[in-house]
This record gives sequence, C-alpha cells and structure tokens, in this order.
Amino acid sequence: MNEIFDKALDEILILTTGGTIDKVYFDAKSSYEVGSSIVGSLLEQAEVRHPCKIVEVLQKDSLELNDQNRALIRDTILDHAHRQIVITHGTDTMTQTASAIADCADRTIVLTGSLAPARFAMTDAMFNIGMALATVQSKESGVYIVMNGTVFDANRVHKDKKKNAFIADPPGPARKGPEH
Repeated sequence: MNEIFDKALDEILILTTGGTIDKVYFDAKSSYEVGSSIVGSLLEQAEVRHPCKIVEVLQKDSLELNDQNRALIRDTILDHAHRQIVITHGTDTMTQTASAIADCADRTIVLTGSLAPARFAMTDAMFNIGMALATVQSKESGVYIVMNGTVFDANRVHKDKKKNAFIADPPGPARKGPEH
C-alpha cells in the first residue's frame, strides 16, 4: 500500500469550524467572539501522542453557518484520505452539519464541541475532545456526536436547549433534516 495512504489511515484529521469551544472574550466589546482554534494547544496540554492533523476550516458561531459552509466542511472531508475525522463545531447546529455530511459515512466522523469556551477553567472542552479522539478510533464507520459523556448516532440525537444537553431520540425512524 502507498506509504502516504497508510499514514492517513492512522493519523486523525481534526477539522475546526469555530463554535463556543473557540470563543474568546473581548473586554473592549464586552462580548464573546470565535477566535483562532485552541484545539492544537489542548492536544499539547493533554500530551496527546496519537498523530493528528489539524485543519482550520471556519471560525464561526454555528448559528452563523449556512449550506455553503456545510458544503465546505463536506468537501474538506472528501479532499483528505483520512478515515478517522474529528470535527469541532458549535453545539446549536451540530446535528444539521452531521446531516449534511451523512454521505461521508464510509469514514468514522465524530463531531464535538463544548458548552463553555475551552479557554475557561470550568469547561467540558478537553473532556469532549478526548472522548471524540477515543470514539473515532474505536467506532465503525459512520457519523457520531460526542457530548455530555455520551456517544450518539448523529441521526438519533438533538440538543435540548432548555437542558443545555444532547438527548438521544426515542427509538423509531432516524431523524433527517433540521434539529428539533
């Protein structure tokens, strides 16, 4: 087999798209905005030894993502030979992006994010990224969402905004289309 392709099979591709995980507080504006991705720093801090390639695709709040942005995420996946992919993403429209990349399910793709910026001392970001890295290495091909200490089938989950948590959908046909 081709040496480059062999490496791509082992290396995890991490696509960053923005979201709360990458938000930065600006005192002068008294607001939070999506900044440069902090994922590389988090991996270094956690002393992750598994080979990863980080590609910054977007720097947007997920509420600002549109169909063109989701097509860019999909195209970025297809432009790489990697079979294991983690996508950091804002939580509000994560399931919509999962639906938009569903046809890439010949790979193992895990979307994750955080409910508080990674730059905060009290955040779920490091845990979620660690769990996503473990999930992408251990699950069969498909699209998954990892949040709240749980691995979800991306077509059977929604974000409950009142509880600020991801909830598995009841048994039955898989959800398709916009979030609940």
